[in-house]
Amino acid sequence: MNRLFTPFTAGDLQLSNRMVMAPLTRGRTGPDRIPNDLMVEYYRQRATAGLIISEATIISEQAAGWVNTPGLYNEEQVQGWKRVTDAVHAAGGKIIVQLWHMGRSSHPDFQPGGALPVAPSAIALRGDGIHTPSGKKPYPTPRALDADEIPGIVADYAEATRLAQKAGFDGVEIHGANGYLIDQFLRDGTNHRTDGYGGSVDNRARFLLEVTEAVVGAWQPGRVGVRLSPTGAFGDMSDSDPASTFSHAARELNRFGLSFLHIMEALPGHPMASPGPRVSPLLRQAFQGPLILNGGYDAALGDQAIADGEADLIAYGVPFLANPDLVERFRIGAPLNPPDYSTLYSGGAQGYTDYPALTATP
Repeated sequence: MNRLFTPFTAGDLQLSNRMVMAPLTRGRTGPDRIPNDLMVEYYRQRATAGLIISEATIISEQAAGWVNTPGLYNEEQVQGWKRVTDAVHAAGGKIIVQLWHMGRSSHPDFQPGGALPVAPSAIALRGDGIHTPSGKKPYPTPRALDADEIPGIVADYAEATRLAQKAGFDGVEIHGANGYLIDQFLRDGTNHRTDGYGGSVDNRARFLLEVTEAVVGAWQPGRVGVRLSPTGAFGDMSDSDPASTFSHAARELNRFGLSFLHIMEALPGHPMASPGPRVSPLLRQAFQGPLILNGGYDAALGDQAIADGEADLIAYGVPFLANPDLVERFRIGAPLNPPDYSTLYSGGAQGYTDYPALTATP
């Protein structure tokens, strides 16, 4: 039997199978960033996943940098998410929310008062531009955070965690991956600070660990996971020694007794794969809790990774996007719906809630 379909306990989370729905930004809220009826249906359709990790969800107005992504910093958003979590639970599923601060991957058009986005250092993202509410624009040079501002952002993560409990989530995932604020602090390509948050790997990991401590304190360790992307280049990211940087981070995270560590590191041949050696095997050795791997796995590769001890759970992104019943399709070896990439962020039901489920068992 494929090991993906066996139950697993990740901290305080009792999961019916080892298939995790990866966080997938879809841009389906309105400008108010309140989850809506369409999102309720989208997540309900995918409730057979052992665990759903929600799309990245901003923890404050300052954290924003993407059009029509959800938030978790006011009561209306809490109530919108409560409808989502209720629907997932009624369908027998579990769902946690991914907590997000975009840092430099933003623009004054998103920021309160048109302020510059914040980052560990004033280093602009090199890219072809950012889609803002008023059109596509160049990335600005962000403002380096003062050290005395950092505790306020840490407090925002803790408050979002408290709101996640109120919204009925089963836990939270701290988004430390994909070139956003925590990742920007971790990697020396984006962190040129000379204070206690920059320089050595100990200092660069400080923000991640302070956020994790605050989030665990706002709930409990068995309800908290962390996502990292040690070799990912998305968001114009780099590090001179990712093996050392992320092994240190993984070891330090052991102190919290987390539900899991989630590693986004695409397999060779995947469009998001990075050159050089994979870091995830080192993180498996360094981290003592459950490990999730993500990036190009199918049913057979996921089963093999678990069998070989490389991971305890496997996260699937695009396959879950296009196949609401992915677990059953993997179970019976059914063909998969192809994804429509033109509708990833287009808004509306097309390419979101209209992917067909299986109608008959072959």
